Amino acid sequence: MSTARCLAELAAGRTAGSDGYLRFAVDAGSWTALAKDCAAGLHDLSALWADGSAMRMAINDSGQSLRAIVTLETDSGRYPSIAALHPPALRLERAMRDLYGVEPVGLPDPRPWLDHGRWPGREHAARYEFLPAEGEGLHQIPVGPVHAGIIEPGHFRFTANGETVVRLEERLGYVHKGVEGLMAGASVEQAARIVGRISGDSTVAYAWAFARAVEAALGWTPPPRAVLLRGVMAELERLAHHINDVGAICNDASVVTIFARCTLQREDALAVSEACFGHRLMMDRVAPGGVAADLSAEGVGKIRALAARFEETRAEILRVYDSLPSLQDRTITTGIVSPELVRQYAAGGFVGRAAGRAFDARKSFAYAPYDQLDFDVKLRTAGDVDARLLVRMDEIGESLRLLSQLLGRLAPGEIRAGQPPAAAGEGAALVEAFRGDVFMSVRIAADGRLARVHARDASWFQWPLLEAAVEGNIVADFPLCNKSFNCSYSGHDL
Repeated sequence: MSTARCLAELAAGRTAGSDGYLRFAVDAGSWTALAKDCAAGLHDLSALWADGSAMRMAINDSGQSLRAIVTLETDSGRYPSIAALHPPALRLERAMRDLYGVEPVGLPDPRPWLDHGRWPGREHAARYEFLPAEGEGLHQIPVGPVHAGIIEPGHFRFTANGETVVRLEERLGYVHKGVEGLMAGASVEQAARIVGRISGDSTVAYAWAFARAVEAALGWTPPPRAVLLRGVMAELERLAHHINDVGAICNDASVVTIFARCTLQREDALAVSEACFGHRLMMDRVAPGGVAADLSAEGVGKIRALAARFEETRAEILRVYDSLPSLQDRTITTGIVSPELVRQYAAGGFVGRAAGRAFDARKSFAYAPYDQLDFDVKLRTAGDVDARLLVRMDEIGESLRLLSQLLGRLAPGEIRAGQPPAAAGEGAALVEAFRGDVFMSVRIAADGRLARVHARDASWFQWPLLEAAVEGNIVADFPLCNKSFNCSYSGHDL
């Protein structure tokens, strides 16, 4: 079978499920051929996870509007490594091996990933060996996992020549919570609460992805008003975190005035979210079958007023940013990620779009209500800190446009559907969070409880690119690079 036609040949004659995904089983040869196609850039690796005795791989081809979930039965837990051919799978395979004991044959890096040798019954004291770097005058700088301020834990091992970074290696997994184990056997309602806490800054996006996956699995259709309200919440979430990131990037460059303005605007957004939906982060407000909180006419007015204030803030921040060459000196050409790496890792969100990758789940695999709304996917091409900041500012403008359309389309109606017609099924969803696409897969057993849930944060494909972005920069610019990515520790560590 030609690898260039592998996915198309395997998909021929098959019908996608209600979630838009084709599903089929493959043998080891086709599994490897699909990995080669990912490496060749013919389609993107979206997710890779263990499910019982099988491995599953989600693949996207946005150019052909094609999505597939392929299943390979392992040979007593052993299967051909995807990472041996396609490096973006490396951490996914290491994590699945740690969690479920599946063994990717040919895995290029045998070290554990999430397992730090502290899990009950699996304690070990083996030292974690960081990759070597050779050359004259090199020294190492260990940072973390404990950091200053309120920040999640992660270890960064710098190898530097003077102030210039020649290698950065990350070690994560410090906030592993066992979320997949917690959801196994849980009811849909229990699992929804857990999902919303995988990464608190994307609670709406995670809850929406879970709800869409469950609804596809059970044939459950949420009311039109609920779908629009999900969009309102998602754009409010996007606004709050984009403006917060812009302020934090500028703060790391010592421009406290922009930081203060952004922090106040974020607080404004959170206060409006609480007033409208009863929770600052809108946690547990998106639920399978609809939403758990309605929006009053007064709430609509509050959001419209917030949008006006946001636009004023956005314009002022851009004016100040453009007038400060000392700030731009810190951001322009700092932390560059090449378009080739972004394509290889199928990096989503502002990391990908700042390097020219035109992928946004709201457009590339449009879902309601975005399939009926007018907005643009904003791109930059420099791939540096400046580009990632400006993409955020561009997206704030698009979110304000989307909120206006969403609020204008709201009509009276129910916000939650009745009981679903089915008690068992399988579904998946791809939802655009503020930092990129969130993938969710669910399998519901005959008793209505979750047999398997897998969530993949955008950070899985962004963290490795941060390592590449920092190379050649000075150590003092790492905070700028790191904040311009703002990858999630909790969303990654599962």
